[in-house]
Amino acid sequence: MHAIEHAALGAHLKRRRGAILQAWRTAVTVDPSLTSGAALPRDQLHDHIPALLANFEQALSGGAPHSDSAGVQQGDATAHGLHRWQQGFDLSEVTRELGRLNECVVVELEGYAAEYPELAPEVMADARRIWAKQCGEAISASVSQYFQLQQIEAGTHIRDLEHALQSLKELEQERARLWQQAAHDLRGSLGVVATATAGLALPQASDLMRSSFLRLLDRNVNSLNQLLNDVTSLARLQGGLEQRRVVAIDAAELLCALCEDLQPHAHQRGLYLRFEGLFTLRVEGDAIKTRRIAQNLILNAIKYTRSGGVTVSCGDCMVGDRERWFMQIQDTGPGFHAGPGSQLVGAIEEATDQARQVAADHATGAVTHVNVDLAETASAPEDLRPVRQQAGEGLGLSIVKRLCDLLDATIEMQSEIDVGTTFRILLPRSYGEAPAQ
Repeated sequence: MHAIEHAALGAHLKRRRGAILQAWRTAVTVDPSLTSGAALPRDQLHDHIPALLANFEQALSGGAPHSDSAGVQQGDATAHGLHRWQQGFDLSEVTRELGRLNECVVVELEGYAAEYPELAPEVMADARRIWAKQCGEAISASVSQYFQLQQIEAGTHIRDLEHALQSLKELEQERARLWQQAAHDLRGSLGVVATATAGLALPQASDLMRSSFLRLLDRNVNSLNQLLNDVTSLARLQGGLEQRRVVAIDAAELLCALCEDLQPHAHQRGLYLRFEGLFTLRVEGDAIKTRRIAQNLILNAIKYTRSGGVTVSCGDCMVGDRERWFMQIQDTGPGFHAGPGSQLVGAIEEATDQARQVAADHATGAVTHVNVDLAETASAPEDLRPVRQQAGEGLGLSIVKRLCDLLDATIEMQSEIDVGTTFRILLPRSYGEAPAQ
């Protein structure tokens, strides 16, 4: 009965979409609890929000531009949760910013009702009901996706710790075997030992056995020590014990120096490690945590790259994102495949692809819609190659992700099997807080 009035309201909201987005962006920017959103450029903050508004407009108009409208709406909201996880939002920020969007749409609806008092009450009641339903479903789908990604991340931690326990068990078994061999060598020299006094008859291994034993211990202790450091670091990050300390830094100088420090690791594996980019790049940031992000990614790239090497670069972001700078670590390794961190990597890669589609559509004024099956994090084809990942890979990537969250940074990744992997970290040029002295 009120189809014409509903369609008119839908057309009005479509015309006002830009104003609604601007009001929402202002609300997010001034909200002290939404620091991550305030650090994003417009197209990345808007993300799939225009798609959510477009779905509402279509529902009022009584049409659907897609064959599976419900699936598309859920997909848009799911993709939103995926992007917010990638961009460093915490769960409370995800729900709070969607709450701000709800407020802005409600204000727009109330303004329309005041402008057209002759409207039948049922028209606005229907509009509020439709929006309440869609907004609630969007929040639910977005939060569910975000929570699923947190579960995936936690799962990688568990598998890494299980791997560490297995390594300890194997170390104990190897140590017992070596001592058995040492005892056998000692029994062979029993005649000599018998001539010594009982007080000097102490078990001793051969030099060869002792050398093998020491190498085994050194290798495993170093590996487990690194894993323990990673676990401790991740626990501090997850517990909120790490704080960023913003200072004025030269990011190019920092990364160049890091590459020089890590050259021995690359040379030991017959790889190159080179820095390319600007000679100087003055920004604000936490020098220690920025270095930790880069170092973690570089060492991981060196570990799994068998030929070629690793290239590190930095620079200003492209037009439309002038408030941020990037650092990039690119290797010629095997690419990521099934293993401890594969689902985490898949989520980052999926979010990266969708974010670039959003940016491309934003440049042409189009609205990005994502079907629900495209928002799945395990959409990559199965890789049947044997897994050659070591303990701590999932933890290492989680640490990078948490450090990025702390620095309001976005982590992007592209990986191609047997070609290589590229990590790109986008960081704010300024944090709007007084640099520490």
